[in-house]
Amino acid sequence: MNTHGAVEAVWRIESARVIAGLARMVRDVGLAEELAQDALVAALEQWPETGVPRNPGAWLMTTAKRRAIDLFRRNETLGRKLDELGREQEQFGEGVLPDFDAVLDEEHIEDDLLRLVFTACHPVLPMQARVALTLRMLGGLTTDEIARAFLVKESAVAQRIVRAKKTLAEAKVPFEVPVGEERMARLPAVLEVIYLIFNEGYSATRGDDWLRPELCADALRLGRVLAGLMRAEPEVHGLVALLEIQASRSAARTGPNGEPVLLMDQDRARWDRMLIRRGLDALARSEELADGAYGRYSAQAAIAACHARAATPEDTDWARIALLYKGLAQLTRSPVIELNRAVAVCMAAGPEAGLALVDQLVGDPALKNYHLLPSVRGDFLHKLGRRDEARVEFERAAEMTGNARERALLLERAAACAQQETGSR
Repeated sequence: MNTHGAVEAVWRIESARVIAGLARMVRDVGLAEELAQDALVAALEQWPETGVPRNPGAWLMTTAKRRAIDLFRRNETLGRKLDELGREQEQFGEGVLPDFDAVLDEEHIEDDLLRLVFTACHPVLPMQARVALTLRMLGGLTTDEIARAFLVKESAVAQRIVRAKKTLAEAKVPFEVPVGEERMARLPAVLEVIYLIFNEGYSATRGDDWLRPELCADALRLGRVLAGLMRAEPEVHGLVALLEIQASRSAARTGPNGEPVLLMDQDRARWDRMLIRRGLDALARSEELADGAYGRYSAQAAIAACHARAATPEDTDWARIALLYKGLAQLTRSPVIELNRAVAVCMAAGPEAGLALVDQLVGDPALKNYHLLPSVRGDFLHKLGRRDEARVEFERAAEMTGNARERALLLERAAACAQQETGSR
């Protein structure tokens, strides 16, 4: 059992690199994963008897590549594929495999991982498929783990992954890192996948738990890998900064029974200072690379940094946050960002100013089913003493959310408004 645990740990760490290296060789992401899975099965069979090898990643790669060569030798179309795999073997002689420790040198690993990132997040795939494929290929998660994380059936996740691999093959998506303008055009799709994975873990849209820490951890790990691969891209560091700082609050975001604790009520002594330092460092790197300019993720990181630097809620620089949200709203044209700006304006200039901004968003079709719109409006109305109106908004928000913990919190706030309104009569 201990060896099996070691195999699982090695797979979680090494699988992305092994799949990426194989995909470079066979030019097929689906086949690369199958070969890597074969190597995993071999490890589960052999390591309990032989022990975990000194370089488990190289062992997995060696085993998978041997199986690839055997597969293509058995295949009638072996000629073209065997030529591709055989070029590097010519110097070793017939039937002799090269040094796989050399195959796994850092330069190859970085290039291959970057190719895998851009392939798994290719725009030809729908967003749900990109997320599932990224978690499978780069996160090392099983189909069952992905299904449990997103509260969907395992069969649905399996179908998404199968269809995604088929789509990539049919579209003949090259296993390569785009260059120049195409690379910059494709990068937002990669960042969005990581961002969505983190957000689903940070504020779960469905289910009984408000937080799913394992998804946050996977997204943060993927972001850190990407930052290591694309060191000169400011928005990559901006995204990592945002995730680090947001993740620092995780321990303080839920109470003893898993109930949500809102930002203003959190015990800031429970915020993870190491993650905050990492986030602030990543933000500084992003600002340096962009000469102080902010993009979508670095602007959000700068906002998160304002909260992280404040010892108490009263110390928060809400005026700067409102200004940052204004710039972000101009950049994204997102009504959700405008809603967040209204919260900052409320804190900086009072609830009437915030309510005026929120009321402009009430008819926006993009927010028709967004539960935080009535939730925020209810909060402003409560601050203004309009408790009966606030109760209606909280009840509406509770009906719209799919998360059980959040629904309970909103109904509690609605009940408190009703009680206060009764007590004031």
